[in-house]
Amino acid sequence: MLSYKNSTREIEESGTKTAVLSVGATEQFGPNLPMHLDTLIAEIYAKSFGQALNAYVLPTIPFNTSEEHANCKGTITVSPNVLTAMLEEIIVNLNRQGFNKFVLCNGHGGAYWESAFVKHINFKYPELILITTYRHLAWEEAIKEAGLEGLNEMHAGLLSVCTAMWLCPELVKLESMGSDVPPENRKFADYIFWDKLTKDGCWGKFEDSIYTPKQLAEMGETFWTSFTSKRSENLKLILEEAYLKKMS
Repeated sequence: MLSYKNSTREIEESGTKTAVLSVGATEQFGPNLPMHLDTLIAEIYAKSFGQALNAYVLPTIPFNTSEEHANCKGTITVSPNVLTAMLEEIIVNLNRQGFNKFVLCNGHGGAYWESAFVKHINFKYPELILITTYRHLAWEEAIKEAGLEGLNEMHAGLLSVCTAMWLCPELVKLESMGSDVPPENRKFADYIFWDKLTKDGCWGKFEDSIYTPKQLAEMGETFWTSFTSKRSENLKLILEEAYLKKMS
């Protein structure tokens, strides 16, 4: 794997024609968690996929379409037009240098632009391939492996606390937060700011008396290690096959 920490000579001599682009987010995760969790998650994806492909891994973009959280102070949201225009510029720039295979990974669940962007880029630029990673049942299996079956949450609940306790425990305040959100609120999730649909921005809840800090961190590590590993399986073969089929 190569990254922006390598020199241009090292990237050239590697012979790689594959680049990994990743997008995180800067958005609220309730009152007790830092706002860069989605960026940390995207970095995990990018590193895992970069290793699987021996690819050039770009720095993770720390902003996304976080409109649902935009009422919460500190959250940054950018329009899908701005974000996809920048990603397209990056792809075009790298393509001129000889890169022709691209993988996009995204740490934010509310990034609805992703599928449309991938489809559009592959239509617009016949000389390159852009894919995302296959995740069929990877989430469900990783949840089971981490002992988190039965989770009823969308954002900033137990899994988010586990994630933060693994990746940045020094930034976590282990205090109860969130609540059970009425199921009927789900139909409004894409239309209304979440501070109006949830108690404190958390779509789910965390109770601080159930798990030890060590248990939380271990569950976070188990989940994300499993999930990214499953999404990396056969990634090189899938990317090469997609490229050959498109170029044929």
